[in-house]
Amino acid sequence: MKNLIFTIVLILCVSCQKTKEKKNTLNNNTNNDLVINALHKELDSLYNTGVFNGFSATIVDTSGVQYNKGFGYADVNTKRKYTAKTIINIASVSKVFIGVALLRAQEMNLIDLDDPINNHLPFEVINPNYPNEVITIRQLATHTSSLVDTDIYMQTCYVNQDDIPLAENLKERYGLYYKNPSTDWMSLNEYLRKILKKNDEFYEASTFANRKPGDTYEYSNIGAALCGLIIESAAKKPFYEFTKEHIFKPLEMDATSWLFEEVDTSNYSKLYTENQVLPYYKILSYPDGGLITSSTDLSKFLIDLISGYSGNGGILKQKSYKELYKPQLERSTFSESKNIGFNSGIFFELEGDYDEIGHTGGDPGTNIYMYFNTETKKGRILITNTDSQKENAGEVFSGIWNAIGEY
Repeated sequence: MKNLIFTIVLILCVSCQKTKEKKNTLNNNTNNDLVINALHKELDSLYNTGVFNGFSATIVDTSGVQYNKGFGYADVNTKRKYTAKTIINIASVSKVFIGVALLRAQEMNLIDLDDPINNHLPFEVINPNYPNEVITIRQLATHTSSLVDTDIYMQTCYVNQDDIPLAENLKERYGLYYKNPSTDWMSLNEYLRKILKKNDEFYEASTFANRKPGDTYEYSNIGAALCGLIIESAAKKPFYEFTKEHIFKPLEMDATSWLFEEVDTSNYSKLYTENQVLPYYKILSYPDGGLITSSTDLSKFLIDLISGYSGNGGILKQKSYKELYKPQLERSTFSESKNIGFNSGIFFELEGDYDEIGHTGGDPGTNIYMYFNTETKKGRILITNTDSQKENAGEVFSGIWNAIGEY
């Protein structure tokens, strides 16, 4: 979700480049026993480096799942295996579900992406630096709204699920994520009102950048969460119910939910930093990073995304898939630090230099990549349950990602 402290989720460009150079050099028939055995062996070797306690690796295409396997442990202490059906929070990869939900809501004539956000919100949101400028839904969905993530947002949005104390030696790195007790839980509407409504409890003018809405790309979790509330307000039902009805049920994602109360917690992976267990947490701004799912369920979603790109998606109309993946922004919107080929879809990261579309995610104890290649129509998912500070952590993560990109 936040991608602030997790060094692993910084290697996408390197890994994509390697994959583009090597793709199609091996047998593409992933049902071939020799190829699968070779992949098992390579991933086992990478697991045995000891960087990650558990992970799952998945390969899909428009015909279905070609590879989906867990490695290591979901619970090291009890020796419970990490499998393709192990569930875990997928952090910012959750945002792609907001994108699909926005397009579905637009198909239902509940919203239009170019609507002012205040047409659909139960309270008014205005950038005080540009009070006469309209903020649109499209700007939220492309991270150009001028809403930014502040310290007060980071300090308030995480809730300690079970009120389990954080180990003393972890407080410097993770204390921010566990300072709020479970009794601080509140609805999405209530939380965002406190953050974004002028003079409310958590409101700060610094939540709004001193630049005109639409001018500049700056990744915004709070802006993503606000899209969830817009859908909720327009549809007159909770965002978690809307996505269940229009995405999870049609795709038979039976193990997926935004709510702890709705998942089989006995199948939830422990969250680790090296070999220490991190307590579970919930996120008040949950649409921006709180989805719980498995690689098995997530693969169903990715197959539909690739099918939609190829003209045969099932949960949206073809016009909507095209909108999801269309480059939305001009180059002048981005800072010089962004690679030339980067652009934004509707909550999708478009890596044009590498023909890749998808998203990354990172939160305490979980790091995720989900991308598909627009040329090969193959997709891959990598989910880990460990934050690692080991010197070779990035290399191992990249090794796993590239391995599943070569088969």
